[in-house]
Amino acid sequence: MEVYQNKVTHFSGVYNKINKRYNSISILRLLAVFLCLFMLFYYIKTNDSLYVILAFLSFVGFIFLMRIHTKLSFQKQLTTALLKINENEISYLKREKTPFENGIEFNDFHHPYAYDLDIFGDHSLFQNLNRTATFIGKKTLANQLLHLFPNDVIVENQKAIDELKTKIDWRQDFLALATVSSDSKSSYDSIIHWNSFKNNSLPKVLVLLSFVIPSLFFGMLLAYFITSKTILLSYLTYVFIANMIVLGKSFKRIQSEIAKADNIDKIIKQYSLLVQKIETENFTSKKLTDLQQQLVFKNATASVHLKQLSELFSRMDTISNLVTALVFNGTFLFNLHVLRALLKWKEDYSEELEKWIAIIGEFETLNSLANLAYNNPDFVFPEINSEYKIGFSDLSHPLLSPATRVGNDTHFYPESFMILTGSNMSGKSTFLRSLGINMVLGGIGSVVCASKANIHPLPVLVSMRLSDSLADSESYFFAEIKRLKQIMDALEDKPAFVLLDEILRGTNSDDKRNGTIEVVKKIIGKNAIGAIATHDIEVCLTTNEFPDILTNQCFEVEIQNNELHFDYKLRNGICKNKSATFLMQKMGVI
Repeated sequence: MEVYQNKVTHFSGVYNKINKRYNSISILRLLAVFLCLFMLFYYIKTNDSLYVILAFLSFVGFIFLMRIHTKLSFQKQLTTALLKINENEISYLKREKTPFENGIEFNDFHHPYAYDLDIFGDHSLFQNLNRTATFIGKKTLANQLLHLFPNDVIVENQKAIDELKTKIDWRQDFLALATVSSDSKSSYDSIIHWNSFKNNSLPKVLVLLSFVIPSLFFGMLLAYFITSKTILLSYLTYVFIANMIVLGKSFKRIQSEIAKADNIDKIIKQYSLLVQKIETENFTSKKLTDLQQQLVFKNATASVHLKQLSELFSRMDTISNLVTALVFNGTFLFNLHVLRALLKWKEDYSEELEKWIAIIGEFETLNSLANLAYNNPDFVFPEINSEYKIGFSDLSHPLLSPATRVGNDTHFYPESFMILTGSNMSGKSTFLRSLGINMVLGGIGSVVCASKANIHPLPVLVSMRLSDSLADSESYFFAEIKRLKQIMDALEDKPAFVLLDEILRGTNSDDKRNGTIEVVKKIIGKNAIGAIATHDIEVCLTTNEFPDILTNQCFEVEIQNNELHFDYKLRNGICKNKSATFLMQKMGVI
């Protein structure tokens, strides 16, 4: 936290300096305008050419000050973003708030674990991890949290995240650039729509006319200046109209090309700056260098190509200004030439554009995971194996406060499936979620909340927190049966890590007990690894039938000084103490 506090102090000072310069330049810019007008006034009054020269110099000074003002404005935005980034980290680490987008739009109730493990939504894993500012960044992070990577990709990600963890300045600069881009889903969709909209090149006759008629216009204009024949001005008018007719023939084509492209030039320009930030950094890990190398195409960097595209869209925006459109197109068909350049750019680079944008999302995702590792130096990268061995030392939930969370040692070898018992509030569900969340994190190359970990990355299948679905006219019980069927079907393809929390709550106790035992038998028969939490002691007796596969673990509760005491420590065996009767008596229920 001290690092973030130092950065807040630093960037506050930088912001104040930039703001002072910004205000000074604003005043000087205003003075330059007044001076220019003042000199023009005196030129009209005195007809002294000296005042024209001074007016011109004032105008040049105004243009120069405008460029400085624009640069300072951008620096001001970046510094504000950097200040906010560090203030957010301080608030987050103090657990005052979680000021990051929660990704609720990515939630999928039919996913094997997204809803059950609180991957999205308020206080979710996504919200705690999320340090993205572009739509593609959020989308990439969300997508990765829902999928398991192959072992070699996991190892590559671990090395990339470990490298980025140390590059806090670069990560924050990258996030600040992404933040000032004001990117959104609509902007991203507009770019993808434009890129995917394949259209034919312009007719050769239209291209020929776009050169011939403007050449004729400027030829006649030059002839008029040389000969001063007024009849040439009449011909110029006809040529001007001819240019506008040619433009009219291609106007619909121009409109279709820039449809839904509001501010697209600014977004692409920011993409180019983000890409340039990647291109100019020195990376050593294979994952990062491979991504960096993909940003070189046709002997130039992706940032150069993206800047060119941004400039083309910016030029095309002139068609919405009536005066500029008339002057530029009536003389040399400006927008038609820009359209031709846009189509040529799309022809040359359309296949690469989405890849370049995807790389931005990939870096934002890796930066988010690197930030998790940086903020939690006690978290570790799990060792990866292919022997179906899963074990954690001091395992806990990564979103719990470090001051209060309790770690537990657990392993799933030689026994591969755990029957977990314990009274309500003893920590069973939190422990199951800790297992699930850390398996998800380990499966994408992230650090996990443990002091040591060794995992075989497996698909995670969970039935923990289902709900009635009024829209689908489903009861809780039927929704749970469907989820169990989904788990069984998934296990037909390959082994998985399965977590079940008090299943079959919608039926009578005998049916629930027998059903739970049969579910456990079928799951272990399909070589699943994982755990099931239950209150039925008879389910625990199944370990006698499968001693090499099943193990009993529990969380106990103690009564100390007439109060319930939970230590949240995992123990071997079956839970002995019960808390429900004591708690109801204490509260006067019974």
